[in-house]
Amino acid sequence: MNIVYDSEHYAIVAYPVQQGFELVDKASSRSLYVHGSVAIDLREAIDRIPDDERNEESIDALLDDYCSGSARPIAYH
Repeated sequence: MNIVYDSEHYAIVAYPVQQGFELVDKASSRSLYVHGSVAIDLREAIDRIPDDERNEESIDALLDDYCSGSARPIAYH
């Protein structure tokens, strides 16, 4: 498990063995685990953001799109 992105609103945790990512929406206390082709699509979507536009705002907007409607509330045990 590795934190590969961390902003005020989102974090991305990579699980290399499972070839997946957990997207954590800090503001809404929800998360989404993606793996397989969805994880590959996410990585490619981030890579498609031009270098001069790749910043916290653009990455957070992309993560918001991914989490919208699919992320589940984080349950604390």
